[in-house]
Amino acid sequence: MTFVIKPGEMTLSKLREIYRAPCDISLAPGAWDMIRAARKVVDDITDQGKTVYGINTGFGLLAQTSIPDDQLTKLQTNLVLSHSTGVGTPLPDDVVRLIYVLKISSLAQGHSGIRASTMEAFLSFVNAGLIAEIPEKGSVGASGDLAPLAHMTCALMGEGFVRLKGKRMPAKQGLKKAGLKAHKLSSKEGLAFLNGTQVSTALALKGLFQTEDIFAAAVVAGSMSIDALMGSVAPFDPRIHMARGQPGQIDVAPLYLELMAGSDINKSHEDCEKVQDPYSLRCQPQVMGACLDLIRNAATTLLIEANAVTDNPLIFIDNGDVISGGNFHAEPVAFAADMLAMAVCEIASISERRLSIMVDPKMSDLPPFLVKNSGVNSGFMIAQVSAAALVSENKTMAHPSSVDSIPTSANQEDHVSMATYGARRLTEMCFNGATVIGIELLAAAQGIDFRAPHRTSAKLSIVHKKIRSTVPHYTEDRYFAPDLENATKMVLAGDFSEHAVKILPSGGAL
Repeated sequence: MTFVIKPGEMTLSKLREIYRAPCDISLAPGAWDMIRAARKVVDDITDQGKTVYGINTGFGLLAQTSIPDDQLTKLQTNLVLSHSTGVGTPLPDDVVRLIYVLKISSLAQGHSGIRASTMEAFLSFVNAGLIAEIPEKGSVGASGDLAPLAHMTCALMGEGFVRLKGKRMPAKQGLKKAGLKAHKLSSKEGLAFLNGTQVSTALALKGLFQTEDIFAAAVVAGSMSIDALMGSVAPFDPRIHMARGQPGQIDVAPLYLELMAGSDINKSHEDCEKVQDPYSLRCQPQVMGACLDLIRNAATTLLIEANAVTDNPLIFIDNGDVISGGNFHAEPVAFAADMLAMAVCEIASISERRLSIMVDPKMSDLPPFLVKNSGVNSGFMIAQVSAAALVSENKTMAHPSSVDSIPTSANQEDHVSMATYGARRLTEMCFNGATVIGIELLAAAQGIDFRAPHRTSAKLSIVHKKIRSTVPHYTEDRYFAPDLENATKMVLAGDFSEHAVKILPSGGAL
């Protein structure tokens, strides 16, 4: 598959494709004219002996220092090497692929001033399957994701390390194996590569895509739990949600009715004496709808940022102006990441409450801990404890990272966004959330088993069969961890996303 980047016109669905699997990247033909026009502005500045920040000066607090023309290449090389100060575990391949695409789109919009030959070298690097080793820690999300983007750029220059077909090796060796040469940067190019919000945005996009898959799985799990607990479908009546007017609530409520339509279990208790279900069952449209609104708001911000130009200074080819500003400040990304964190936290929190009801025979009218011969068997007892632990962990991590700031660069960069950490923590939160939803799916499937001979709906029967193809009915205590792991993988793989695809910003899993 080849993805043709039209700079500034990428879609969430295409970005999701790149997140899911490698593909070749190319630029739309018109982008090359913009790249060359912006580069001419840079060349004219140096040819005319002008002094302009980012082209022939130092950086940050050293912006007043002029650099002779014969040292401009060394200036860019030194910039990249000195900024390669990231620490920690390398970012995974899916995030690095997104970083590449976001950076290419930004550089190709005619505001960055790189040479066409540099873009060609970068595209060749990316299409060779080289994954730059980018440590996950070291960016405060302002003045760009400097350290992580420096590690990416180092690899292009033959410095640092790369992964090729999963094998780690020095960048020089990786370039050689790919039939490429180390690339030397010219004036302005190092700064163009290092400035920008591409790392924080890529991490946040991964968080968005995973949150969407978790959201969809939670709608399915919540529907199954209603049947397993013989709950009411009345709270999903569209008239209730129209009366309130909240868009996410209005959109998500019908999904539950579609999933539960025709359930024999539901029909079997139509005349029961129960008046109301607990909030975690009947308030799902209100809670999940509010989460959907957050997801959509975050998606809007991240799509804009994915198509943005965020390095500094920016070149304007219509009149040759080179203007220093602050597009590298990732505050929008930080807020989007915090919204996603809250959504993931709440999706898992209400899921765990449904799970808690199912394991409690006083509330569920099911066997204690969802297993026959309980006492000898503990069943889902500690699975619920694990879910509770993960929910509590997510509550701590959901504290907004965007409200933090710490001065850097001798107080020149005195307010920062912390977007990179805020987006990075979403991966762990999503793993926790997916595990909680996965446990609920297993518990709800178990509960539905116990409602036989009554059957669940046609759609939920298909879901039940999918779960049972991987995890069998829990008849007696067994080594349980692999079952939980398999359920988590199903959620993160988007195995249930088709049931919410029509209301999700990126369209759900591929």
